[in-house]
Amino acid sequence: MNNLKQKINYYFPVIIFFVLSLISWELIVRFLEIKSWILPAPSAIFMEIINTRSLLIQHSFRTLFEAIGGLTISALAGLLVGAIIFRFKILARTLYPLMVISQTVPIVVLIPLLVIWFGFGILPKLLIVILACFFPVAVNTVDGLNQADQAKINLLKAMGASTWQIFLKLRVPTALPMIFSGLKISATYSVMAAVVAEWMGSDLGLGVFIVRSSNSYLTSRVFAGIALVSLFSIILFQLVNFLEKIIIPGPKKKKEEI
Repeated sequence: MNNLKQKINYYFPVIIFFVLSLISWELIVRFLEIKSWILPAPSAIFMEIINTRSLLIQHSFRTLFEAIGGLTISALAGLLVGAIIFRFKILARTLYPLMVISQTVPIVVLIPLLVIWFGFGILPKLLIVILACFFPVAVNTVDGLNQADQAKINLLKAMGASTWQIFLKLRVPTALPMIFSGLKISATYSVMAAVVAEWMGSDLGLGVFIVRSSNSYLTSRVFAGIALVSLFSIILFQLVNFLEKIIIPGPKKKKEEI
C-alpha cells in the first residue's frame, strides 16, 4: 500500500504537468489560429494517429525490430567485451581508450559508409543501433566489475575461493546496478538510432514515415511519428527497469526499509 502511494506521489506531478502542457498547447494553437502545417494541435495529432494507425503499425514494427535487435546484440557484446577488458588488463590499456576515442566520431557520419558497404537493407540499421548502444553497456560493465570491495575480495581469497568464484559471487552482483544503468541508457538510444539510420534510405520505419511526412508538409504526421518514437523509447526503458527490479530487488527493498 505504501509502495502504491509512493508511486502515485512520484508520478502525479509529472502527469499533471503533461496534461496541462497539452491543454495549453491546444488552446494556444486554437486561440492564435496557427496553421496546422506549422504547428498542429494535440487533438489533430491524436486523430492523425487514429486515421493512419495501419500505416504507423507497419512502420513501427520495422523500427522496433531494428531497435530491439540492435539493443539485444549490443547488450550481449557489451557485457562480453566489458568482462574481457576487465579480466585481461593489457586489453584494458588498449581497447578501452579505443572505445572512448570511437565515441568522438558521430554515428550519423558512419551511415553513408554503411549504406555503401551493406546497401539499404536492415543490416546497416542494426549496425548503427549496435554502435550507438554498445559503449554504455561495455563501459558500465568494466566500471561495475571494478567496484567490488577489496576487503570482501581478500576475505573470499582467505576462505579459499577461486578467481572465478569471486567473479561470480562478488564482482557480478556488485556490477549489476551499473550494468543496468548502461542498459537503460542504451534502451533510450536504440529507437533514436534506428530512426536516424532509416533517414538515410529505407522502405519502412518511423524514420521513413517522418521524412516523407515532412517533405509533404504533413506536420501532424511528423508529430505522430515523433510521439511513437518517444513512446517506444519509454517502453524499452521501463522494460529494462522492470528486469532490474526482478534481478536485483534486494538493495531497493533495503533502502525502503531504512
